Amino acid sequence: MSDIEADLKTMIVEILGLEDVRPEEIGSEENLFDDSGLALDSIDALELGVSIQKKYGIKIDPQDKSINEHFKSVRSLADFIRKGS
Repeated sequence: MSDIEADLKTMIVEILGLEDVRPEEIGSEENLFDDSGLALDSIDALELGVSIQKKYGIKIDPQDKSINEHFKSVRSLADFIRKGS
């Protein structure tokens, strides 16, 4: 697991206040937004996006048609950050 993935897992737990989840319990390929994964919602995505922009200094364009793919999992988010920063 990369440092970015570990940071993202910690960020997800802390920023979203997931009291029942520890960062190490989140799988890097786990779907973040459906019921088989963490079941995050659009508000969670917004909060996470703002935090990622602040921490990594990248621009997230909500009109980007591939944004859902970038936010699909911790691994896809880490790849997006690596490409954008």
